[in-house]
Amino acid sequence: MNWFQALMPKEGRFFDLFESHAATLTDGARSLHRLLEGGPDTPIHAKAVADHENKADDITREVMLLVRRTFITPFDRADIIDLVTSMDDAIDQMHKTAKVTGLFEQRVFQPDMVRLGDVIVRTADLTAQAVPLLRAMKSNAARLNSITEEVTKLEEESDHLYDAGIAALYREVGKTDPMAYIVGAEIYDHLEKVVDRFEDVANRISGVLIEHL
Repeated sequence: MNWFQALMPKEGRFFDLFESHAATLTDGARSLHRLLEGGPDTPIHAKAVADHENKADDITREVMLLVRRTFITPFDRADIIDLVTSMDDAIDQMHKTAKVTGLFEQRVFQPDMVRLGDVIVRTADLTAQAVPLLRAMKSNAARLNSITEEVTKLEEESDHLYDAGIAALYREVGKTDPMAYIVGAEIYDHLEKVVDRFEDVANRISGVLIEHL
């Protein structure tokens, strides 16, 4: 039986993959933030976001395969799938945002877009802090709860930035350049959705925590 157990995938592999995926989120968020600073290197940063998203997809596929191959998982299989899927949705939304900026050849971004990019970086960093704590959920419960609350507050901040940005955009170009308003509003919408996806990750983490306490 010992040799059979040695061949079985180890539970810790899931946590390694979660942490690797979280690293793609922080890398993608920083690339997106650099994109939002504008300038001629915008396409380079958009390509970097896409590269991080591709890496995240590979990790997600590995998690899905491991779920099928592992007899004993660290927590419920459905929760594992939901967690990694929510993380993947976050970087997918970053990629969608970068694609929109490329589609409309944007090189200049509004201040509130840059501020939203900063919020995205902060939520990604919080996620990267939370994921390793899942290895010992009970002892890390207080910190995990604190992190998820911080993410929720940042999502609320992103809502305010979105509203302020849309209002400023309308004042500046709404009546004189409708196409510029449409493009800007779409970028704002995608940026706000990135933060929403990070809140989804925080909610998944909270759900796993509740089930194991």
